[in-house]
Amino acid sequence: MKFQTILRKNNVQRVLLIDPAFPIANKSRNHKDLLPVGLLKISSYLKGRGIETKLIRLNKDNNDIFNEEIKEYNPDLVMVTSVFTYWFNEVKSAVDYIRLVLPKVKIMVGGILVSLCYKDCRKSIKANYFHKGLIEEAEHQKPDYSILENGGKDIDYQIIHSSRGCKRNCKFCGVNKIENRGSEVCSIEKELIGKKNLVFYDNNLLENPHIIELLNELIRLRKEKKITKCESQSGFDGRILNIDLARLLKEANFKDPKIAWDGPYEGWKRRKEEISILEKAGYKRKEIAVFMLFNHDLSYEVLEKKRACCFRWGVQVSDCRFRPLDKLSDGYNPNKRKQKDNEYHIHDGWSDEQVRQFRRNVRRHNICIRHNMKYHSRQAELKKISKEDSMLIRNMEADEAMATGIIDDAWNPAIAHLFEEEK
Repeated sequence: MKFQTILRKNNVQRVLLIDPAFPIANKSRNHKDLLPVGLLKISSYLKGRGIETKLIRLNKDNNDIFNEEIKEYNPDLVMVTSVFTYWFNEVKSAVDYIRLVLPKVKIMVGGILVSLCYKDCRKSIKANYFHKGLIEEAEHQKPDYSILENGGKDIDYQIIHSSRGCKRNCKFCGVNKIENRGSEVCSIEKELIGKKNLVFYDNNLLENPHIIELLNELIRLRKEKKITKCESQSGFDGRILNIDLARLLKEANFKDPKIAWDGPYEGWKRRKEEISILEKAGYKRKEIAVFMLFNHDLSYEVLEKKRACCFRWGVQVSDCRFRPLDKLSDGYNPNKRKQKDNEYHIHDGWSDEQVRQFRRNVRRHNICIRHNMKYHSRQAELKKISKEDSMLIRNMEADEAMATGIIDDAWNPAIAHLFEEEK
């Protein structure tokens, strides 16, 4: 059923927007990666139609504090968002909670979870409506920051979509199951609401056919001091990137550019060229990061070769652990040293030990890049050696630092550490 039909059929005058109690720290809820931008856009659309909106972000420790507030608001429709598929239980719990407080209210669930796991949602979640994909009516609405805590005054960034979808159709990615390619715009100036930092949520920003016009607009807005900096959440498609685009990105002040290296090691020449393009445009190598999908088809050994290659190039790595698109839970616990293979998804050819080892390697790699170090030492990081000794060995090679006897755990990020060598 179309969204407008649902509104009309239920004579909707008040909508309660629910952000479930996802397992994230409260201090992170307004982070650019976790803000419920879909609900904020829907709020703008509804208000434009004269419909009142209210946002409640449920509490993972105690939802009962909202009971009276929800009853008093007495909405005609409750809209619940969803994010990762493995946060299925949090979405289900949110709907169950609303059902207890308002047994007769109409409930609609949408978002990434519903789009990827529609049948599972209809089977297990007690909602009236399930919406797959985007709500097109809200697509180009300005996010309504006023419904956030403190009226959104604590938010210093503006979330922008200049396009949707991606032509790459990678088998491990769910983008094309959620949104179709399209909705491209050549101008975003009308979407600005006073925030000077822009975060583009496009899945493939450079694929926008109006990208040159868009970047030139951003450059002008920056010169007029209407914006300060930009960021592309999904990084840049290196296969589209060229020196002209890179220079425009730099002039528009896109920070911390990222490219992806999802393919085999043999693609290193193109990745090196992409990094060189960004460097020629004015970016420092330590500002650049390379997305790497692990726990997937490529082995630990191949990922390690790619990681070590990135270190020799002087760039950081953003590791992305693969989880199946239809997985409704994820038992991975980063705080544990070891888990059984059946506790979370481990891809064929990988092991729990390798998953954790690769994540540790990436962490040490990035510390070295950010601090211009040739090796990592946990002893030095935890300050188990004196400041004088630390300064003495700081600029040494790993073997040289070990030879001093000051530390015995120098880890060299410039070489691929095969798993057998780590035991």
